[in-house]
Amino acid sequence: MFYYKLLALLKLKNPQTLFWFYRKNCFKRSGITMKAIRVSKFGGPEVLQYEENVDVPKPKNTEVLVKVMAVGVNPVETFIRAGQYDTELPFTPGTDAAGIVENVGSSVKRFKKGDRVLTVRSRSGAYAEYTAVDEKFVCQLHERLSFDQGAAMGIPFYTAYKCLMFRADAKEGETVLIHGASGGVGTACIQIAKAHGMRVFGTAGSGAGLELVKKLGADAVFNHKEKGYTDKIMAATEGDGVDVIVEMMASTNLQKDLEMINYHGRIVNVGGKGQVKINPGLTLGKECIITGVAILSSSEADVMKMHNAMEDGMKEGWINPCVNKTFPLAKASQAHEEIAHNKGALGKIILRT
Repeated sequence: MFYYKLLALLKLKNPQTLFWFYRKNCFKRSGITMKAIRVSKFGGPEVLQYEENVDVPKPKNTEVLVKVMAVGVNPVETFIRAGQYDTELPFTPGTDAAGIVENVGSSVKRFKKGDRVLTVRSRSGAYAEYTAVDEKFVCQLHERLSFDQGAAMGIPFYTAYKCLMFRADAKEGETVLIHGASGGVGTACIQIAKAHGMRVFGTAGSGAGLELVKKLGADAVFNHKEKGYTDKIMAATEGDGVDVIVEMMASTNLQKDLEMINYHGRIVNVGGKGQVKINPGLTLGKECIITGVAILSSSEADVMKMHNAMEDGMKEGWINPCVNKTFPLAKASQAHEEIAHNKGALGKIILRT
């Protein structure tokens, strides 16, 4: 059948028609194209277009080509899709993936074909069947974790680790308050903090969220939708306040954080843009620090330290990523709708290829 179709096209003597026929049939059959989500214009979830004949990226010298099994969807990707970041069109979204190494560049030393891996950045985009990633942004995925769990690590766990261990310099025995502790970064913060001997307070806004935070080992949980919940937090510290605050919504909570932070405390802003009114005088007597964290600005040395910490955590068993819902890759727009309209985060949303 293929032979007769080709003959028919050759009789047309139309090189362009022949090219597109060859691309559709020969390239696809040889595995050179893949299914992926493409964004050609900025807008709502509907601009996430599922395409079946996207070129598979070729790994450069220092890159790993990963056969993607699962993709972690991050809230920031909804902002990128909407055009709130300087992104060149068209593009494939996503940074966090888990899968199997399909091929490696000539200079790659740490990985080989067949390795189970997770990624924290991608040159070609992770919402696809294959993604090309510089090996410095690839981590070994322990066999005890599923690909869904591996895809749930990426930005949430690396952000949480950088937040607590690098920016806050949190220590064993300190009390850490995690706002929005039931979300991707929040659940990661709980696990990292508990593994390093810290006392953990977590907040959530739903019954299911509070149960999840409690299940993960938080020492105390609080409903941030309840009036006066910060008074309960202060009472739990006997009026001393907390040593570290991981803040997901600084534009809403920063003034309250300054009231709750202890002497020499550290407040780390993970999320929450916009204007906020605070009393800066509260920083004087307490000599507290307000800082922010951005995983994409990490140095290569810091990324390697985080890789090592993640691999240790997976091996030792204290890393257990929480997966909330899964969607097929073709339903990426529904996953973005879920993020936009959820009434309380419960772990990570995953796309499956």
